[in-house]
Formats: sequence, C-alpha cells, structure tokens
Amino acid sequence: MSWGSMSEFLAMGGAGFYVWGSYGVTFALIVIELVVVLRRRKQVVNRLQRLRRAMQASRTRKENRQ
Repeated sequence: MSWGSMSEFLAMGGAGFYVWGSYGVTFALIVIELVVVLRRRKQVVNRLQRLRRAMQASRTRKENRQ
C-alpha cells in the first residue's frame, strides 16, 4: 500500500481508529503486565528474605540451647 501523506497513513483507509487503538491497548496491557510482574517479584523476594531470617533465627536458638 502507498499513502500520500501522514494523515492518510494514520487513517489507514478508515480503519485507523481500530488499528491504532489495538496497538494502544496492546501496549497498555504489556506495561500493566510488567508492573504486576515486578511488584509480585518484589513481594516474593521480601517473603523469601523474611523466611531466611526466620530460619536463621530458629537455627541460632537451637544452637544456643545445646
């Protein structure tokens, strides 16, 4: 296809709203997915750090009892 101007390219023969809207929705969903994954990762890392500290404290208490 050949477009004569930028506005014709953006209009995409009358389907521009759907084409660019689809790109926009897809981009927004990818960004949301990245934010959710990064937050979840941070939560898991924090939970694992707390678990490791609790296990170390438990081992220290057991060693001190012996």
